[in-house]
Amino acid sequence: PEARVNVKLVAEAGVGTIAAGVAKAHADTVLISGHDGGTGASPLSSIKNAGLPWELGLAETQQTLRLNNLREKILVRTDGGMKTGRDLLLAAVFGAEEYGFGTAAVVATGCVMTRQCHLNTCPVGVATQDPKLRARYTGKVIMVVNYMRFVARELREYMAALGARTLDELIGRTDLLVRRDVPLSEKAKTVNLDFLLTPVDVGSRIHTVPRNDFVHDEPLDNQILKDAARVIEGKGRVKLSYPVRNIHRAVGARLSGAIAKRHGDKGLPSGAVDVTFTGVAGQSFGAFCVNGMRLTLIGEANDYVGKGMAGGELVIRPPDESPFAWDKNVIIGNTCLYGATGGILFAAGRAGERFAVRNSGAIAVIEGLGDHGGEYMTGGIVLILGETGRNFGAGMTGGRAYVLDRERVFEKRVNLELVELHRLEGPEDVTNVRALLERHFVATKSNIAVTVLTDWEDYQELFWMVVPRGAGAKLEQVVSAKEG
Repeated sequence: PEARVNVKLVAEAGVGTIAAGVAKAHADTVLISGHDGGTGASPLSSIKNAGLPWELGLAETQQTLRLNNLREKILVRTDGGMKTGRDLLLAAVFGAEEYGFGTAAVVATGCVMTRQCHLNTCPVGVATQDPKLRARYTGKVIMVVNYMRFVARELREYMAALGARTLDELIGRTDLLVRRDVPLSEKAKTVNLDFLLTPVDVGSRIHTVPRNDFVHDEPLDNQILKDAARVIEGKGRVKLSYPVRNIHRAVGARLSGAIAKRHGDKGLPSGAVDVTFTGVAGQSFGAFCVNGMRLTLIGEANDYVGKGMAGGELVIRPPDESPFAWDKNVIIGNTCLYGATGGILFAAGRAGERFAVRNSGAIAVIEGLGDHGGEYMTGGIVLILGETGRNFGAGMTGGRAYVLDRERVFEKRVNLELVELHRLEGPEDVTNVRALLERHFVATKSNIAVTVLTDWEDYQELFWMVVPRGAGAKLEQVVSAKEG
């Protein structure tokens, strides 16, 4: 509950309206991101053609927020190729109170802009997990510190020239800007930038409200915290049950925070807080789940299930009386297990797109998924008992995935740039898959799990194992599938 919510928006026409919605949705900060800068993994077509300068998006955002009396409720931040004190001065005058440095700060520590961030081949060891390449990294904290000090010094010089003692005096002061007359091409002369300097005299220029919180918000977790208070303090176990609706977002996150605050990474004993939900969960069900939690959802969930989870167990399955084929229907949304570092997920149904993106330690069993599964995985185990979409394993540099390929089409859908395919080659992998299948059945009563286990000899040869290129079957077991 003490966390601040930050929402990133791309500078484009109409971004002011979106920023107003972000403020009304009670975010604490809105970031207007310009077209410059950005990840070195971006496609060249995006680098050259996507997005607009941050000045355009920021000016529109500031004007729209003021016109709707929302500016005082939310901090405005901007980024996109920030390099100098003059950049910060202009950003402040256009309405931003905070400023993001990405590329320039990384360059200060030794990045040479080879744009190989997504290939694990960074020659100076900045964006790679290869130990030999990482050994080349010579960056030190003081390099970034010195760079920021010089940026701040230049900004102070500009402020002194303007007679401003604090940056707050300059925020939103577009009346201080004068358009420079320069020779323009015929095409450039057709661009009208007058709106950038349009004065707005209503509402606050700057952010004044400490937090942009809901006044009458009562998350489901507040009730869970009350009912599980004794266990959170480390005393005994508890089993709880609640109906859940899609208005209940991030169910379990506050519970995770309370446990982590008292017990750290160790958390509580397995299943100490065992909660069953019935219904349709909103976004981010089980986000940041920690050791000691077992959350079971009988129903379905929206996007971001298990986002950032570090431990514990999530079980999602349809009601027993559901007439449809579980493994043919979607039960959880997009981008599930995003950035997970631990824990285990059993879902008796299909997932949407971008499943297990940046997973670095969680175990998951799912019965099919959409495009971009396993993207940027660096660890963990994913068992998929059904079809995947295209581009599976893009940017995957660690962990492993087991995919049941009954339709024999998976070879055409995997991205082989960084990964390679093997059949189940060793007893370790067979044990992993069988153990996960058994646990999946116990947790969810999955029909497909029973089918595969019953006819194991036939199904075993249909599994593919996806591992980072060069790892092959010798990849160390990430975590024992038998662990409970």
